[in-house]
Amino acid sequence: MATYESFIKIKGSVGDLVFYTLNDKNVVRKKSGFNKKAFKKAPSYEKVRQNSSEFGHCSKTGKIIRKSLDPYLKDTGDALLYQKFAKLMTEIKDLDTVSERGKRTVENGLKTENGREILNTFQFGEIKNVLEEIERKDRILYIKGEKAEKAVIITLKLDSETYTVEKAEEDLYLNQDNISFKKQFSDSDFVLYFMILKNENNKISHMGFV
Repeated sequence: MATYESFIKIKGSVGDLVFYTLNDKNVVRKKSGFNKKAFKKAPSYEKVRQNSSEFGHCSKTGKIIRKSLDPYLKDTGDALLYQKFAKLMTEIKDLDTVSERGKRTVENGLKTENGREILNTFQFGEIKNVLEEIERKDRILYIKGEKAEKAVIITLKLDSETYTVEKAEEDLYLNQDNISFKKQFSDSDFVLYFMILKNENNKISHMGFV
């Protein structure tokens, strides 16, 4: 990119040069070598197309999950949560070994043991991870600590094809060692469980996937 001075103001393309105004200065640059038609069809762009498709999928999946948890994520105190969660989705997607490159999904990654572990151990900003206090087996919660009094269990029904989430919340009182929670969706649905623990002052002390 270069600037130029002339009595004649040029805007638009001349040959392989593009003229425009930027911050009240006359600027000229060479045309980009990027070709949309080639990007869509040329074999040399195949890997780029695959990466682009998977990046878009991870971004959309991360967004619908985060938005479904928005009322609680505002307390994390993490301005970079969006970027960190997008990276998390990519790491989980990479664990999908059943789909061809370019079509790998977060959902298939989460069906692996490593995928679930990566999701469950993710820490949301300054809030401690819920696994410090809770262990889940099926729909039974095992209480390991005594700090929390109340909890919210959120069941998320994820649809990766339409990029939608159905959500169901249940309030729980942690007054015994083993707590069961309701079954919200059918066995054929792909669901995630997110949990929030609150202390005696009704402040969030822990959160995360379980």
